[in-house]
Amino acid sequence: MDSALRQRLEQLHADGVAFDAAQSERLLTRRNLEPASARLLWSLTQVVGARDAVEIGTSNGYSAMWLADALALTGGHLTSVDIEVQPDAERNLAPFTNVSLHAGDGGEYLGRRADASVDLLFLDAERTQYPGWWPHPVRVLRPGGLLVIDNVLSHPGEVAAFLALLAAEPGVRGETIEIGKGLHLAWPAR
Repeated sequence: MDSALRQRLEQLHADGVAFDAAQSERLLTRRNLEPASARLLWSLTQVVGARDAVEIGTSNGYSAMWLADALALTGGHLTSVDIEVQPDAERNLAPFTNVSLHAGDGGEYLGRRADASVDLLFLDAERTQYPGWWPHPVRVLRPGGLLVIDNVLSHPGEVAAFLALLAAEPGVRGETIEIGKGLHLAWPAR
């Protein structure tokens, strides 16, 4: 990652923290990924050699910028899905030619994707909706692909039902990483 982008991301994260602190309504906050979690996601994107990545939950585009930079190194593309595309996200992601923004429901989007068509899926949206998207988050992953779920330690009750579905799925392995607000990694066995 070049120093100008790293500096932009540091500023964007600091702005997001200040913005969130001033909000009284949770749904108005940006809820950006923590920098350490973002760095891990950036690294994992390259480790799995992701070429087709999907993010559900764009917000202002902070995590999408990390993903887009990693995907530029793998020759990949990111589709970031949110109920409503925010002007901040469009502005922050404008320099990246390997990103498509999609306005719509994350579950419906995943439901339209072909089997084994996604190399990396990052879920960072309304956690209580994830079980209703089943089985699409696993169905769309290619063998060797990776599912990353944020906020599993900060909001365990909201992700418990989804993590139980993952744990019961034959051939899917997973591990929670104690970084940031908690990332759960899941992958289909090869």
